[in-house]
Amino acid sequence: MVADGTGQPGHALSTAPPPPAAPAPPPPAAPQEPVGKGFAFPSALTVLAIVTVAVWLLAFLVPAGQYERDERGAPVSGTYRQVEDGRSFTDRLNDLFLAPVNGLYGIRDEKTGEVGPAFSGDLYGSAGVFLFVLAIGAFITVVFATGALDRGIARLAHRLRRRGALLIAAVMLVFSVLGTVEGFAEETLGFYGLLVPMMLALGYDRMVAVGAAILGAGIGVLCSTVNPFATGVASAAADISLGDGIALRFVMWVVLTTVTILYVVRYAKRVEKDPAKSLCGFLPGDREHRATGSDEVAPELTRLHRTVLVLLALVFGFMIFSVVPWAGALTGEAEAVPYSWELGWSFPELSALFLCAAVLVGLVARMGEAEISSTIIRGAADFMAPALVIMLARGVTVIMNNSRITDTVLHSIEDVVKGTSSSLFAVIVFLVNLPLAFLIPSTSGHATLVMPILAPLADFAGVSRALAVTAWQSASGWMNLWVPTSAVTIGGVALAKVGYDKYLRFVWPLLAVLLVLICGFLALGAAM
Repeated sequence: MVADGTGQPGHALSTAPPPPAAPAPPPPAAPQEPVGKGFAFPSALTVLAIVTVAVWLLAFLVPAGQYERDERGAPVSGTYRQVEDGRSFTDRLNDLFLAPVNGLYGIRDEKTGEVGPAFSGDLYGSAGVFLFVLAIGAFITVVFATGALDRGIARLAHRLRRRGALLIAAVMLVFSVLGTVEGFAEETLGFYGLLVPMMLALGYDRMVAVGAAILGAGIGVLCSTVNPFATGVASAAADISLGDGIALRFVMWVVLTTVTILYVVRYAKRVEKDPAKSLCGFLPGDREHRATGSDEVAPELTRLHRTVLVLLALVFGFMIFSVVPWAGALTGEAEAVPYSWELGWSFPELSALFLCAAVLVGLVARMGEAEISSTIIRGAADFMAPALVIMLARGVTVIMNNSRITDTVLHSIEDVVKGTSSSLFAVIVFLVNLPLAFLIPSTSGHATLVMPILAPLADFAGVSRALAVTAWQSASGWMNLWVPTSAVTIGGVALAKVGYDKYLRFVWPLLAVLLVLICGFLALGAAM
C-alpha cells in the first residue's frame, strides 16, 4: 500500500530486512519517467489542494440549494429547492482557510447544518477514519518489523520452487488475500529480489515475476472485501457499514483472482515452452539461472514467525467478523434485526483493535517497551500521508456543504440517474471513476471526495450504496493495475528491469477481460 498518495491504497514499503536465504536482488534500473521527460505527476496532497481552491471558487458561481431529508439523513428525490446563501466573502474565505481543520474534526451544527470546529452537533470530519489509518499503519509496521510476513512468503516460494505453476498461483493468491483485506500493494516491491531469480530458475522470464507481484496484489485491492484504505474509507464516506456488500465483493475476488492467476500461468508456460515468445526478452545471464538458481537453503520460519503470522490472521479474521452485518448477510434482508452476537463495530472500535494488536505483536516478539513505542510511532508516521489525504478530501466536502452546493450538484444529474436502469447506473459509476482514479492518485482521497456525491445518487437510482462503493473501488483498482502514476507499477518494472511499454503489451488483454467481468458483476449486483 502507498503512504505517499501515489496511487495505491495503503502502506509505506516495509523496511524489514529481506529473508537471509533469498537470492540477491538485481540492481534496480534507473527510475522511468511515467508521464514525460522532466515532468512528475503531482502528489495526492497537491492535487487535493488544487481541487479545494477550485471548488471554493466554483461555489461563487453555483446557486445554493437543498433537499428535504428523510430519517436517515438521505436526500428525498423531487424535493430540491434553491435557497438564499447570505454568507459574506469573509465567511467564505474562512471556509477555505479552515477546510483542512474541518476535514478532520469539523462539527455539523444541529440547526443550520453548517460545519465548523466550534459548533455543537455530530462529527462531520474524518477524525475516526484518520485515527484508524494511523492505527492500522502502526500494526502493519510492527508485523513487518518481526520479519514474519517476509519470511513466510519467502519460505512458501522456496518450498514450491520446483513446481512452477503452483508457485505462481500460491504467491499470487497470498498477495491477493493480503490486498483484499489490508491493501497490500507497495510492499511487493520488497519481493522482487526473491521472485525474479526464482522465476528465471524455473525457466520463465522477468515478466512472470512482474505479473505475479503487480497483478497478484493489485487484483486483491481491486476486489477489496474489507480493505480499510479502499472499502473502509469509501464506506465511511457513504455512511454505510464496512461489511455492507461484502458477499458480492467476495465472489468478485474469487473469480477475478482465478482469472488473473490463470492468465499469468498461461503466459509463463508459453515462455517456458518457447523462450522466443517472451515479451520482455532475457538479459545476459538470465538463462543461466535455470541450472543454478533453485537449490538455496529454505529460509527458516521460527516459532516467533509462526506465532506472528497466526496473530495476523486472527486479527484480520476478527475484524471481518466484527464489521459484517450477519443478520442481513444470512437472511438477505437489508433491514433484518441484528443477531445478539453481532458486534457491529466501526472505526473507533477497529482503531482500538489494531492499536492493541500492535502492542500484542510487539510483546510476543519481545521487542521491549522502547522498541514497541518507536515502531508504533514510526508506523503511524509512515501512514500520515494517506491520513492527511483523507482529511483534505473531507475538507473539500465541507466547503461544498457550507456553500450549499452539494445538493445543487445532485439535483443537476438527478433526472439523468432516475432515467437509467440500476444495472446501467452501476456500470456508469465504474466508468466515470476511471479518469478520476488517474487524476486523483490516492485511493483514500478519491473515495472521500466522490462518495458523498455517489452515495445519494445511488439512492435516487434505486441502487444500494454498497454497490456504488464496489463500483468505485473496482474503477480505482483497475486503473492502478497499469497507470504510470502508480509507484507499484513503475517501481516494479524498474526493479525487474522490464520496460513499462512491454508491461503494457503483457497486461492489456487481461485488462480488457477484467473490464468486461467487472461490468458484468456490477450489473448482476444491481439486478439482485
